Formats: sequence, C-alpha cells, structure tokens
Amino acid sequence: MIRIVSAVLFSLVLFSLLTAQSAFSASPAPLRVGIVGLVHGHVHGFLDQSRHSPEIEIVGVAEPDSTLLSQAAARYGFDRSMLFADLDEMLQKVHPQAVLVYTNTHDHRQVVEICARRGVPVMMEKPLAVSLEDALAMEKTARAGKIQVLVNYETSWYPSNHFAYELVHERALGDVRKVVVHDGHKGPKEIGVEPEFLAWLTDPKLNGGGALFDFGCYGADLMTWLMDGARPQTVTAVTQKIKPEIYSRVDDEATIILTYPKAQAIIQASWNWPFDRKDMEVYGQSGYLITVKRDDLRLRRGGNNNPEEQLVAKPIAPPYDNELSYLRAVIVDGAKPDALSSLETNVTVTEILDAARRSAKDGKTITLPEKR
Repeated sequence: MIRIVSAVLFSLVLFSLLTAQSAFSASPAPLRVGIVGLVHGHVHGFLDQSRHSPEIEIVGVAEPDSTLLSQAAARYGFDRSMLFADLDEMLQKVHPQAVLVYTNTHDHRQVVEICARRGVPVMMEKPLAVSLEDALAMEKTARAGKIQVLVNYETSWYPSNHFAYELVHERALGDVRKVVVHDGHKGPKEIGVEPEFLAWLTDPKLNGGGALFDFGCYGADLMTWLMDGARPQTVTAVTQKIKPEIYSRVDDEATIILTYPKAQAIIQASWNWPFDRKDMEVYGQSGYLITVKRDDLRLRRGGNNNPEEQLVAKPIAPPYDNELSYLRAVIVDGAKPDALSSLETNVTVTEILDAARRSAKDGKTITLPEKR
C-alpha cells in the first residue's frame, strides 16, 4: 500500500514538474529591441518602466551624443558593448528585431530609411514626420523595405478613447457632427523637460513647429481614427506666440479646424494650459460623450430629460492595451496594426499638420486635394 501511494505521489510530482517545464518553455522569448536616440524625454519614462519587462530585451542603444550615451549607461546599467554612436553599426552588430525611436522628429525619415535597408521594423514617438514630403517618403521606403512603421501615442492606450470609439461606431450618439480635442500642458520649459529635449522641441526644423506639432498631432490622430481614415476637406489653423520670451522660434498656442462633408473637428493644442490635459468631446445628432483622462467618460444621449451618465471605460483587449504587447504582436505574431498607430493614419495626420502650418503662416484655409 505504501509503495502504491509513493508511486502515485512520485507520478504527481513528476507530472507537475513536466507541466511547469512545459509552461516555462512555452513562454515567448523577449522581443529584441534597439533604442534609437536619447534626446526625446519619453525615452526615460519608457526605460524606467519597461527595461526589465519580460516582453523585451534591449540589445543596443544608438545615439550620436557621447555624453547622453554615458549618462544612459550610468543611469540604466547598460553595458558599454550595447552603446553605439551610429545606428547602422548597431543594426549590423546586435541585430534587433525592431527599434524604438526617441530622436527629434526631423530625424525620423533617416531612421526609417536606414532600418528599411536592413528590414528592421520601427516604432517611433509621435508625430510621424515634420512634413508631408517626409511622411510620403517614409511610406514609400517602408513599403519597399517591407517593414512596419508604427507611431506611438500615449492616448492610444487610453481605455476612455477606445470606449468612445466603440460608442461612436455603435451609433450611440447618431452621426458625428463635431469633435473637440484638447491636448497640452503649461509648456515644455515650464514642466522641466530635459535640456536636450527642449532644444529640439523649440526648433522649427527639428520639431516642425511648436505646440502645433507637439500636441496637434494627438487630435489629428484621434479624429482620423474616428472618421475611419477619411481625410478632411479643409484645414484652417491659427497659431500664436503668447510667450515669445520663452518660445521665440515656434508657436506655443494652436487651434486647428478640420471640415468633413458633415462634421467638424476643433483641435486645441497648447503650451499654455494651466494643467496637463488630454481629453476629447464628441457631439453627435442624439448625444455627446466627453473623455475624462485615461479611464472615464461622461455620456448623455436621448431626450432632453435624460441625465448625463458617468462611466468607467472597460479595459482594452490585449495585445492592443500597451505599446510593448502591441509591438510584439505586430512584429512577431503578424497582428494587424491598430489604426491609431498605423503608417497610413499617420501620413494623414502629417498631411493635416503640414496644411495647418501653411494655413497659420498664410492666414487662409487650405483645401486638401481629393487624392493625395
């Protein structure tokens, strides 16, 4: 009897060990990524939160500024063998499966061109490009190199925005008539961004503009998404330098108006908000919704007597709930890119920003061609 019990126990233990080993071996290998650029302040938030994630393995960092490379090595414990002054050399020596880009916006085109030659997919911090010319060139290069080019926005991972999208496409509000998007903060200098970040944010060549590009891209991205990729008919923009003593070369206040056949969007991008904000109002024929930060919404629909509802957005279904899971799903598993971050959407975003810059400069409405 003892022998039987011992045999059963041994079998159970062996089964448990084999099951655990199987589960362990089934765990996906981390995605090998390279970091390109250290001048975008978002790189530090990413590295602080994600560098020990089981989903990724950082295999190289490329940055031409040796001081920034040394600082990153000290701060994050990167081995010197992982540090490169040249992107092409990093790609050749460590062979990442994808790169995450934290350069200034002007350099995005060059990064895509280099990575496309080696077949390496790219995810960059918003926006895609400083001009429509660059955006179209990147699109052509990406297609020729058969690589994914994705654009990361903080707001892509907000449950409130995804819930808003679902309500719009369930026609809970009727046809959309007006969308108002607010994005920005007190200003990059006022919130204390890193000096290397501030230097290019306030350079019209490297950033494309000021608040217009820095925060106008969010609203253009969200509106293009809500409109299922439709391009606006016209773009009108007004920009100001409310704080020229700080931002002498770029705008710090921008308002963009987009018109569609039966809808308008008003994109308010600012380095003058008293508080940080990223929220959106959507008005339809029979109701409205207002996103409140990441997770909440206010919704009112139906007759005049219907009260406003306070709603908590449901979680976003993985892998579309965070940038790392999403990147891995697209690169490794062949998942379809989400429209918010897709190259196609973000070429349209750049077209809008490019037209907005011309509109503000010339003081006139820009009519977009029917076909790009």
